[in-house]
Amino acid sequence: MSLSEIFKGFVMNRKGKGINAERELIHFFWEKGWAAIRVAGSGATKYPSVDIVAGTPLRKLAIECKAINDTKKYFRKEEIDQLRQFSSKFGAEAWIAIRFNRVKWHFLSIEDLRETPEGAMVSQELATLKGLLFEEVIK
Repeated sequence: MSLSEIFKGFVMNRKGKGINAERELIHFFWEKGWAAIRVAGSGATKYPSVDIVAGTPLRKLAIECKAINDTKKYFRKEEIDQLRQFSSKFGAEAWIAIRFNRVKWHFLSIEDLRETPEGAMVSQELATLKGLLFEEVIK
């Protein structure tokens, strides 16, 4: 197996994990009476986009979704800017949904993230302290 085939498999596995995480959240929303869709190709167009859009007649959420094996997740400034821009234009609440291994989903506002020179960061500890669980977000 060539190095490029190994790299392609690694990228596909990471992408698959992200897609499965997004689908898991979509199922959670639908089970609780919310409408939710996954935005295919988010981050791959010139327009601001997010991973998931969910809502009820009274609320709309724009969500950047991450499932990771590490204890910290770094976000590029562009990722945060896209979430802000899309949410603003769409009239939705902006949320970061993050699931660390073997831990429940936590939702954080952009303001809850820790700023870094290149963008922002969320640690598992920060998510636990400031994040809301799924059930708390949909109330």
